Amino acid sequence: MIKAGIVGGTGYTGVELLRILALHSKVEITAVTSRSDVGIRIDALYPNLRGYLADLVFCLPTIESLSNCDVVFFATPNGTAMSMAKDLLNLGIKLIDLSADFRLKNVTEWEQWYNLTHTNPDLIAQAVYGLPEIHREALKKADLIACAGCYPTAVQLGFLPLLEKNYVDAAHLIADVKSGVSGAGRKAEIATLMSETGESFKAYAVNGHRHLPEITQGLTTMAKQAVNLTFVPHLTPMIRGIHATLYATLTSEISAEDVQNLYEARYANEEFVDVLPFGSHPDTRNVRGSNRCQIALHLPQGGKTVVILSVIDNLVKGAAGQAVQSMNIRFGLSENQGLATIALYP
Repeated sequence: MIKAGIVGGTGYTGVELLRILALHSKVEITAVTSRSDVGIRIDALYPNLRGYLADLVFCLPTIESLSNCDVVFFATPNGTAMSMAKDLLNLGIKLIDLSADFRLKNVTEWEQWYNLTHTNPDLIAQAVYGLPEIHREALKKADLIACAGCYPTAVQLGFLPLLEKNYVDAAHLIADVKSGVSGAGRKAEIATLMSETGESFKAYAVNGHRHLPEITQGLTTMAKQAVNLTFVPHLTPMIRGIHATLYATLTSEISAEDVQNLYEARYANEEFVDVLPFGSHPDTRNVRGSNRCQIALHLPQGGKTVVILSVIDNLVKGAAGQAVQSMNIRFGLSENQGLATIALYP
């Protein structure tokens, strides 16, 4: 059994990790940390987990409390994982970070976007980006995994096949993306209160969202050239889900059928990417609670602008599910171990 620890067990992604790992046949959860709920039974705070975690209680996030783990997940705010990473790695523990601490390879750029001083920049080079559909082979040997963000997952999986083949103009990419309010985390803020978000819809961070450099870094790797992306996120009055509407201009004379075949071929062996029939309209509720990304393609009016629709559950494929998928790869398990879940409907 893989002994797993979770640092930050009271946030949305931490609880989602608990939900997934509690039913994982190859994992034993041995430590779950919380500074504010030390000594409280986990299933007392989250009754949906009653009967699955025995008498496990929250403990402090210390190296000692995590020292017997084989793998530690960080479901924490930015800046936490970097402070503990080196000590845990020195103990031979594998780390899977759901925050952004090790996603960007340029530390100066990271500090600019996250307004923090990186305390372990020497570890950035060894971190493997946790988007399995692109970095599967590297994940098999990774000791430090930097899970892809939720917006970056939906956008990168949507653009990937076209950029790999250089079929679109990489200098003019647009990502118009909507997210449910759980993407902002569990902290209480006026902007994410139901009375503020309900019956409303808005764009935010139009001048620059901190996921922009992460997405651009990934798209540049795919395209093997510089890319220019306009990324506009929106907040929608729903709890879970991300819907990315992506636009690119075709530079090759390829038909709608060619585009569809390209995506079907690229993702043919990817269990967690589902390419829908051409012209479909994926719905976020059809991936809710699952680790699946659904993609649909359009060529409006038969023109040169290809429209890609990409939907995920931000807490699963955009966070906890992708982290478990990466763990499965690292430990040589079946990639769908603990993740073979059908989306909730309705």
